[in-house]
Amino acid sequence: MDTSLDMSPNRVVAFLGKPCREFTKADIVRYIKENGIRMVNFMYPAGDGRLKTLNFVINSAAYLDAILTCGERVDGSSLFPFIEAGSSDLYVLPRFSTAFVDPFAEIPTLSMLCSYFNKDGEPLESSPENTLHKACRAFNEVTGLQFQAMGELEYYVIAPDSGMFHATDQKGYHESAPYAKFNDFRTECMAYIAQAGGQIKYGHSEVGNFTIDDMVYEQNEIEFLPVPAEEAADQLMIAKWIIRNLAYKYGYDVTFAPKITAGKAGSGLHVHMRLMNDGVNVMLDGEGKLSQNARRAIAGMMVLAPSITAFGNTNPTSYFRLVPHQEAPTNICWGDRNRSVLVRVPLGWAAKSDMCRIANPLEGESNYDTTMKQTVEMRSPDGSADLYQLIAGLAVACRHGFELENALEIAERTYVNVNIHQKENEAKLAMLEQLPDSCAASADCLERQRAVFEQYNVFSPAMIDGIIKRLRSYDDRTLRADIGDNRDEMLKLVQRYFHCG
Repeated sequence: MDTSLDMSPNRVVAFLGKPCREFTKADIVRYIKENGIRMVNFMYPAGDGRLKTLNFVINSAAYLDAILTCGERVDGSSLFPFIEAGSSDLYVLPRFSTAFVDPFAEIPTLSMLCSYFNKDGEPLESSPENTLHKACRAFNEVTGLQFQAMGELEYYVIAPDSGMFHATDQKGYHESAPYAKFNDFRTECMAYIAQAGGQIKYGHSEVGNFTIDDMVYEQNEIEFLPVPAEEAADQLMIAKWIIRNLAYKYGYDVTFAPKITAGKAGSGLHVHMRLMNDGVNVMLDGEGKLSQNARRAIAGMMVLAPSITAFGNTNPTSYFRLVPHQEAPTNICWGDRNRSVLVRVPLGWAAKSDMCRIANPLEGESNYDTTMKQTVEMRSPDGSADLYQLIAGLAVACRHGFELENALEIAERTYVNVNIHQKENEAKLAMLEQLPDSCAASADCLERQRAVFEQYNVFSPAMIDGIIKRLRSYDDRTLRADIGDNRDEMLKLVQRYFHCG
C-alpha cells in the first residue's frame, strides 16, 4: 500500500492505497465486495450541463462485471439536442478513476462518471468529456506540454433571515461567523467534495451578502487545485452536484447564476491554468518572470476571448454580470494582479524573503519551491458554463497561441498595468477590444472563429452549430439596454435561469 495516500479523504483511494488514476476494474470490484456496497450509480453530463444518473442494484458478481465492462444503453436524444430520435441509442461506460462513495445515499452506493460511445463503440464525437479529451490531446501534440486547470466555484446560498448579526451589504469577503451564516454548510460541502476526489485549495465567503424579502443571500466560493484539465472539469461537475444535494438536505436554495439581482455581486467561475512539462510548471522563466510559453497561451486567449463566451457565458443573465466598470471584465486585455482585466496573472511567490520564517522565528529556512503555484486566470466565465466545453475552449485558445507567429506581439499589445476604468486611462481603454454583450453577439463571435475550435477535430461542427443555435434562440441583442436597472424585470430574468449550469 502507498502510505503517502493515507491522508486522502477519498475512501476508495485510502482503502485501495493507490491514486485514482490507477484504478482498475478489479480494484472497483474489490472495493465493492469488501465494503458492503449494494448499488452502483453511473453519472454523466448532458446537454443542459447537469449530471444525469442511472442506478444499478448489484444482483451478482457476474452482473457487476457486465455493467462495469459493457456499460449500458441510454437515449441520446433525451440527453443532447443534436441527436435525432431515429438514431439515438448511445452507450455509457464508467471511468473507474472517478469512483467515489455517494455521501447522500442511504443504501451504500459507489458512483462513477461515464464516457459516451456511439453505436459503433467509438467515443461520441460531440460528447462533453470527449471534446475536452480531444482538446487536451491536441494541445499536447502541438506544444509538447500538458494543460492543467482549476476552477473557482462561486455560488449563493439562500435561506430565511434569522434577524441576527447581519453582514455588511456587499462586504462579505472572507467573513467569519456569526456574520457569515453558511460557513459550516460550505465546509461540509468541501468535505464531501474531497471524499469524491475533488482536490480543494480552500473555501471562503465572498463579497455578495444581502437580504431581500426576509431572505438572506450569501455568496460563497470553493477553489480547487490545478490538476490535468479533464480531471478539473470532472471535479467541478461533481462539486456542483454535491453542493445542490446538501442544500436540498438542509432546506436551503443554491444558485450558481451569474447575476442575482441589480446592484449586487454576481457569481463567476474563474478558471486558472498552468502549462506543465513532465511535472514542471513552465509558466515562469529562469528569472521568475512570466515565460514566453505563458505569454503565447495568453495571446491565444486574447484572440479567442470573444468566442470563449459561447462556452462560458451561456444565458442572458451572463451579460448582466459582464458590464463596464464592475469587477467582472468586459475588455480584452491581461495584466499582473489586476482585477479589471480579462486574464489576470495572480500574485506569485517571487519575493526572495522567507515569509514563513519571518512569521515563525523558530523555523529554519523553508527552501520551498513556489514556482509550481504560478497560474494565469480567465475571469469572464460564470456558473452557466458548460464545464467541459469551457475548459476545452480554453485549451484550444492556449494551443492557438503557440500557432500564432505574432503571439508575443499580441501579448505585449494587450497588456495593461493600470486600472483601465479610471479616467486618466481612457486612451488605453479605447484601444482595447470588447467582449460580446449578449448571447446573440457571442454566437456571432463563435461563428466567425469556429474554424479554430474545429481544427484537429476538437469541437465537432454539430456541437458548434448547436451552441450557436441555442445562443441565438434567446434573442437578447438589446435585452441589457431594455431592462437597464429595472429590479423587477431583472428578478424575473434571474428566476428564469436560476438553476443554470
